[in-house]
Amino acid sequence: MRYVVILGDGMADEPIAELGGMTPLEAAYTPNIDRLAVNSRLGLLRTVPAGYAPGSEVAHLSLLGYNLDKVFEGRGSLEAASMGVEIMPGEMAMRCNIICVEDGRIKNHSAGHISDEEARILIDYLNENLADERVSLYPGVSYRHLIKIKGADKRIKCTPPHDVPGTPFKDVLVTAEVPEAEDTAQLINSLTLKSQELLSNHPVNLKRIAEGKDPANSIWTWSPGYKPDMETLGEKFGIKNGVVISAVDLIRGIGVYCGLRPIIVEGATGLWNTNYEGKAQAAINALKEGCDFVFLHVEASDEAGHEGDYNLKKRTIEALDDRICRPIIEAMKEIDEPVSIAVLPDHPTPCSIRTHSAKPVPFLIYRPGAEPDDVKELNEHTAGNGYYGTLSDDEFINEFLKK
Repeated sequence: MRYVVILGDGMADEPIAELGGMTPLEAAYTPNIDRLAVNSRLGLLRTVPAGYAPGSEVAHLSLLGYNLDKVFEGRGSLEAASMGVEIMPGEMAMRCNIICVEDGRIKNHSAGHISDEEARILIDYLNENLADERVSLYPGVSYRHLIKIKGADKRIKCTPPHDVPGTPFKDVLVTAEVPEAEDTAQLINSLTLKSQELLSNHPVNLKRIAEGKDPANSIWTWSPGYKPDMETLGEKFGIKNGVVISAVDLIRGIGVYCGLRPIIVEGATGLWNTNYEGKAQAAINALKEGCDFVFLHVEASDEAGHEGDYNLKKRTIEALDDRICRPIIEAMKEIDEPVSIAVLPDHPTPCSIRTHSAKPVPFLIYRPGAEPDDVKELNEHTAGNGYYGTLSDDEFINEFLKK
């Protein structure tokens, strides 16, 4: 048996009046997901354990069957694995966004989805002016970057910028959770304030302002942690040859720690203009080449949810259906072994709140030869009536990968 997970990041939502009281997933035209659903078993999955903030790092580790109390070390350390940045003993890694601050408030978490090229120039500039023997920055994709700090204490309270658009940034600066972390909190806040001074008149930002775009005028660091100690999916489930396909360093980094080989698809952006066809073909090629596990991640719906754009979110779901699910379903007859497929989000990103929520997400598992249940559509309201009811912890991945 081969296994394919198709994950639409943040795809779940709440009913929206402008969509006739439907969620974007309900309102979207998804004939291919529906075709799978008719022949699948469905359920709801709790991907955010009690005590954890809803986010992709938490949800992905949870749905892949990991005990977060044992392995979770923040988003930064996971992204470092994708970027090839080694986290050494005594070092702490954090996600480092480049954001837009306007009139003292966080306008958005992405600096208007700044380009890779512009962001790299700014990160290089900040390295020249902020980095020292303790601090170093590493460029990633668009607004998503990495900072590494030696001798830091992870016991700090950090606020993800996508959780607080419109909030005065000074109200959500880093604070220490224990006295021993006060030095770390002060250092990070100092770096944030210095970055604002350095970036305010940088030529990249002056050009962006002249073009009517949001300037990337502050860094924002969050999700601290050290190097995690994780079993691979091979050690846990016997996966011998697995791959991860994503435009996002976080997901690729999780894949690396899971023992999956990252596949980089040209034109994969992490946005609604991503190369859907390229991702689907990469998955098909991997299956034809003998891979037994493919994890295909699409970020687009999550970004649309953060923008609060329900029409765009609906279109990203339709793109996932037509440009990811359809070609993979059609290629299944060309694979020399039966292929099981799971389709699900990692967490909801409701357009109404423009950030993540912890509600259970709908999922389907198509397994050749398994008798389907009576649920015919994958959405937030129908899936809970399916065969699986509501699952949590490692129940989803154990069910999906069972022999």
